Amino acid sequence: MFQASLRLYRNAYQGLAPSVWLLAGVMLINRCGTMVLPFLTLYLTQHLHYSVADAGIVMAVYGMGAFVGTFLGGRLTDRFGFYYVQLFSLLFSGFFLLMLQLVTGFYALCGSVFIFTLFGDSFRPANQAAIAHYSDADTRTRAFSLNRLAINLGWAVGGGLGGWIAGIDYNLLFWADGLTCLLATVVLWLNLPAPDNASTFSVTKTLHPDADKSGLVSSPYRDTVFIAFMVCAALYLIVFMQLFSVVPLFFKQVLHMTEGKIGALMALNGVIIVVVEMALVYSVEQQKWKKVNLIVGGIVLTSIAYASLTLLEATGLSILTATLFFIVLVTLSEMLVMPFIQSFTVERSTPSTRGQYLALYSMAGALAQTTAPAFGSQMIAHFNFSTHWLAVTGISLLAAGGFWILGQRLPASSANK
Repeated sequence: MFQASLRLYRNAYQGLAPSVWLLAGVMLINRCGTMVLPFLTLYLTQHLHYSVADAGIVMAVYGMGAFVGTFLGGRLTDRFGFYYVQLFSLLFSGFFLLMLQLVTGFYALCGSVFIFTLFGDSFRPANQAAIAHYSDADTRTRAFSLNRLAINLGWAVGGGLGGWIAGIDYNLLFWADGLTCLLATVVLWLNLPAPDNASTFSVTKTLHPDADKSGLVSSPYRDTVFIAFMVCAALYLIVFMQLFSVVPLFFKQVLHMTEGKIGALMALNGVIIVVVEMALVYSVEQQKWKKVNLIVGGIVLTSIAYASLTLLEATGLSILTATLFFIVLVTLSEMLVMPFIQSFTVERSTPSTRGQYLALYSMAGALAQTTAPAFGSQMIAHFNFSTHWLAVTGISLLAAGGFWILGQRLPASSANK
């Protein structure tokens, strides 16, 4: 049993290109220093003494910048290449974070935060396009999973260190975040060579020799199938991101859990991803199941997880058992859905349009990140938690149904691994 598990993990991590590992390392460095965003609301209210309403406006501006920034990043990636967009984004973010701590006026802060996320979030589609470039069809989903592993591990480290640093001085968060961005820039610049245009052109022709005839090089904004796919993805992400907005509030106000227990449950999500996701993705890929079917199955698990919160009292389970059940199901869903949506997005595009396709996926995430807390707060304000969980479950099932219908209409070559 132990030998079989060891072999599974070894196979899950084998075959990935050195450049994929390097990109994951850059992401890990960058995310380990991500300390400003998790504590931005506290910084605004506790350090700068803004009201909660004003802090909410700044956070909304942050979301708007992320939405526009991912769109801009996709355009720039297709125009100038993922290498230079990543370098510029990391370099700009590093220096801008060091300066952002000096901005205290409300309107200047809103403008600065928008500019920061506008260029900082252009990194997302560029980084995803780089991963796609340095992986092939057999390793692409695992390459995205490795990147997610680095993100989750970095967030866990950054969040823990950020809490300790914020207790000393909030301004130190900007120094730590900015300097790690600059360190990631140096690591990327010194170790990852810039791909030449001829190489990119040859990849385009190799992957899609009849790209001009098939229409694959057209804009994602004219790809109606992909637009429908992203609508379903946005619906799922709105549901998933309740985990970071309404769920902690529910645990605190309804289940009367302490902040320490809530934090431990949230951290469990990242720990499971780090330990399990690569092996899980490798295992399901060996079964040759359809990507869309895996996505649908994952979203159904999300529906069950949120429905369990509505039925919490009826189940008779202890609070700890019920919340652990919820976290495990949501995390398993995340591991089945997100890597395969990213992989599908890449396969739907060609290298010449890949940045825009990946940007549209990131924009769906940014939209969900902005919509999820607003939707949740309004539902709770006008109804209650139980009604909210029922609504969220319904949205999740709607997303699963949409993906299933799209899967039936996609050619086998597009729906399969």
